[in-house]
Amino acid sequence: MKHVISIMVENRPGVLARVIGLISGRGYNIDSLNVAPTQDVTTSRITMTVPGDDRVLEQVTKQLNKLVDVIKVFDLTERKYIDRELALVKVFSSTKNRSAVIELAALCRAEIVAVQNKAMIIQMVGATDAVDNFLELIKPHGIVDVSRTGVIAMGKAEG
Repeated sequence: MKHVISIMVENRPGVLARVIGLISGRGYNIDSLNVAPTQDVTTSRITMTVPGDDRVLEQVTKQLNKLVDVIKVFDLTERKYIDRELALVKVFSSTKNRSAVIELAALCRAEIVAVQNKAMIIQMVGATDAVDNFLELIKPHGIVDVSRTGVIAMGKAEG
C-alpha cells in the first residue's frame, strides 16, 4: 500500500536532507517527493509517497515527529484529500500520428505546450493514476522523455 505523507517543516537549509536521511537510513523507500514553501515563507511542505504497510508508516511518522525542524506530520492516506501530479511528456510526432496525439491529449485533459518538427511536449496534470493512464495510452506513439513532479496533496476539511 502507498501512504501519502505531508510534513510541515521549518524552511531552513538541511531540513530535507535530515528527513530523507531518516527515512532512507531505516531502509524505507520514497516513491515520490515534492517540497515547496507554503504561504508562510518560514515553513515548507514536504509531500511524499512511501510504500509499505501500516507498521512501516507508524515507524516513519514517529521518527519524523522526533526531528527538531518538523512542525507536524500528516498521514493523508486514511483521510479525504486531493492530490495532483504534473508530468511533461515529450512524444514523437510526425504528420502520420500528430492528429492522433493531439486527440489523445485532449481526451485525457492534457495540454500541448510545445510543438517541434519531430516531437510534441504535452503537459498532463491530474491524480497519479490519471497520469499513469495517460502515459500508457501515449506510449504506442513513442515517448521520447518524461519528467514528473511527484505527488502534491492537501487534506480536505472534515464535515
